[in-house]
Amino acid sequence: MSVEAETALAERARTGASTLKIEQCGAYLGAKVTGIDLSKPVSDAEIAALAQAHAEHGLLIFRDQDMSASDLIAFGKRFGPLTVHPFAPNAGGATPELITFRNDENNPPFGTDCWHSDETFRVATPMGTMLRATDVPAFGGDTMFASMAAAWDGLSDRMQHFLSGLEAWHDFKVFKPLFGESAEGRKRLREFEDIYPPTLHPVVTQHPVTNRKVIFVNPQFTVAIKGMDEAESQALLKQLYELALTPEYQYRHHWKNNTLIFWDNRSTQHYAVHDYFPKRRYMERVTIGGTQPLAAFEPADLKLVRNRKARKPDSFQGQYAGHAPKKAGDGKAY
Repeated sequence: MSVEAETALAERARTGASTLKIEQCGAYLGAKVTGIDLSKPVSDAEIAALAQAHAEHGLLIFRDQDMSASDLIAFGKRFGPLTVHPFAPNAGGATPELITFRNDENNPPFGTDCWHSDETFRVATPMGTMLRATDVPAFGGDTMFASMAAAWDGLSDRMQHFLSGLEAWHDFKVFKPLFGESAEGRKRLREFEDIYPPTLHPVVTQHPVTNRKVIFVNPQFTVAIKGMDEAESQALLKQLYELALTPEYQYRHHWKNNTLIFWDNRSTQHYAVHDYFPKRRYMERVTIGGTQPLAAFEPADLKLVRNRKARKPDSFQGQYAGHAPKKAGDGKAY
């Protein structure tokens, strides 16, 4: 928390204007927030304190928040502009930024039981995500979180040195089955591929607030490490994905109605446990836009990277030995 925010918050607490309290509840991530009603206006000092705590703890938990969808949208906007998810179910109309998850016996959950950071297929990835429970079962349906800053800290010096400067391609692969196999579906998929082409992010990023280094690859959206053979790339990515499975780096959140959580997409991954089906689990979510992830190290110079089979020429044709897509209308079947 900045000195100014800390001073302002202390003054509000002294005068009785604020009762905000932030208490760490996990070893590597997670903090419980009390003394605040999110259905009412929140002061600038409180927002500044929450923003700093969000960066430091990676996950903020607000219990007993009886608030509307409009309150959620308004609270989210205090931290930055909200984005519209191109694939998730939303409220539509005037509030397309509001994602509505309504999973029950007629609508099984999809795609969230995989470790990931939200929407890393974007060039500018989300800063954070707010999710609120409106109707959830008494047990089941927990959300698990992993600190990827702690995962970096736990690596050996040699592995940290090896990862420094690597970049990885991210793609919206998990959502491509939504388009189906029809001609119209394939056409729509190509349109979305033009909007969201594969994008490069550093394998190791630097958090813009805490300056901590973070492992920034995930099995939902990352597809390959630039400059590596596929076998090498997939073996290394598998090793990095498995860091999120380390219990010491995790926090498991149990939901209750009217609970809101706010996680930092820049430093954490999460996994929605699908053990509640066919029970009802209704949630509302907003996503706060961010910026392009900061590289913790200079990108690796691919001209100095030796391929294990042969050094690849710089020219396109040299890389692929004359192989190229056939021209349209060449009269050949393919």
